[in-house]
Amino acid sequence: MTTDVTDEKAPEKKKSRVIRPDVTELRGWIAQGVWLIALACALVLVAGALLIALGGNEGNDLVDFIKRTADRVDFGVFDRRNGVFDFEGKKGKSDETKNALVNWGLAAVVWLVLGKIVSGIIRK
Repeated sequence: MTTDVTDEKAPEKKKSRVIRPDVTELRGWIAQGVWLIALACALVLVAGALLIALGGNEGNDLVDFIKRTADRVDFGVFDRRNGVFDFEGKKGKSDETKNALVNWGLAAVVWLVLGKIVSGIIRK
């Protein structure tokens, strides 16, 4: 009779695990979400820098959206106009391109590093 009671409770535990995810699985989902957000921000920064370097159409709404979004996620420190590295006045017209590539490139790397660190902390 004790064996029957144990056998009856075992399937109930399996059912509760299937319906409700455990904490480790939930942390994995949250960590993956954090990583995806960091990756998306890094991709926007890289796309914005490339659009500036390749001379994207200023009148295009998509180009404008990507540049404005990149301006918002560059942490302020890596701003393309007044960032960590400032190439203004050095060699003429390519200054804006250099500023965007270097500063937004650094901001993209920071997003990726922080995303990995935070997602790793969440998973532990």
